[in-house]
Amino acid sequence: MPATGTARKTPRRGVVVAAALPLLIGALASCGYGSDAEKDKSADKPAPAGAEGKKLSAPEVRIGYFPNLTHATALVGIQEGLIAKELGATTIKPQTFNAGPSEIEALNGGSLDIGFIGPSPSINGYVKSKSTNLRIISGSASGGVKLVVNPDKIKTLDDIKGKKIATPQKGNTQDVAFLNWIGTKGWNVDPESGKGDVSVVRTDNKVTPDAYKQGSIDGAWVPEPTASKLVSEGAKVLLDETDLWPDKKFVITNVIVSQKFLKEHPDVVEAVLTGTVKTNDWINANPDKAKASANAALKTLGGKALDPKVIDPAWPSILVTDDPLASTLKTESDWAVKAKLIQEPDLTGIYDLKILNKVLKAAGKPEVSDAGLGAK
Repeated sequence: MPATGTARKTPRRGVVVAAALPLLIGALASCGYGSDAEKDKSADKPAPAGAEGKKLSAPEVRIGYFPNLTHATALVGIQEGLIAKELGATTIKPQTFNAGPSEIEALNGGSLDIGFIGPSPSINGYVKSKSTNLRIISGSASGGVKLVVNPDKIKTLDDIKGKKIATPQKGNTQDVAFLNWIGTKGWNVDPESGKGDVSVVRTDNKVTPDAYKQGSIDGAWVPEPTASKLVSEGAKVLLDETDLWPDKKFVITNVIVSQKFLKEHPDVVEAVLTGTVKTNDWINANPDKAKASANAALKTLGGKALDPKVIDPAWPSILVTDDPLASTLKTESDWAVKAKLIQEPDLTGIYDLKILNKVLKAAGKPEVSDAGLGAK
């Protein structure tokens, strides 16, 4: 699972968007599961401070993330102490979430400082706060989204027409991508109801495998590990979304920060980003150990590790990356506008990559771009 934004190039092992506007009904889910569940408070235990004990401007930093493989940087970085090491005497207070809206609410409400989250809720939170409360400060992951189908009913991509295909939630990242793909095939689907030449069935990823087993859906356009869970139930991967992007990369997880925290504690933000960059390097250099670490973290957070037949194929399809892949976030936003799920959002200023680029430069790595959407 290589990290991008590095000085060296490694072969890829393979390891939206919705603003809070009247045209979009309901809150948007994160890139992961699209669940409406509230924050999982059972994981809110401080991580140990770094051994160096250096003093930064804040005694603690509250970091939010999802118990999903697409949040591998957070899972591994916290599990292995790689982020805490950079923070010295500043303690990490981890908080896990199962839904993008609840994490954005925590950030906008002042109970969260930094979060790992998908592009849809990132844009949602930025627009909802009228551009005043969050910034995307780094990338975290790309890829990990697949179209998986019942091989007895669907043999080719053209066979998708007339079938029932699940996405996590109306207007979430995968839903928008699937609607756009349907459009490229010349088929018509009403984005609100999901009805048309393809039946788009908005289904929580937690229940999608059961829906597949019961025959109520014929396939799904979903992130990992849901895609691999479906494959373990007999489904077949028909398309990897990565193959649809020009550079085979697209944002699935960002790192965001409260603008207030960024202004008051830039040294803490720099320490966290130094930790995430080093975590991505460690994942790249130790893919098997990193996979085991992520699974151990998932067991701690949810009480159960992923079965090898699920995590083994899922893990290499997710690419950890320091690069936020800003141009792809804009593309996903444009798709949502085209699908008439949202009005055109003003994304100017959603990125602030100055600290990340400082960290990358210090590590001898190339800087990354905000695609013209950076804060002044």
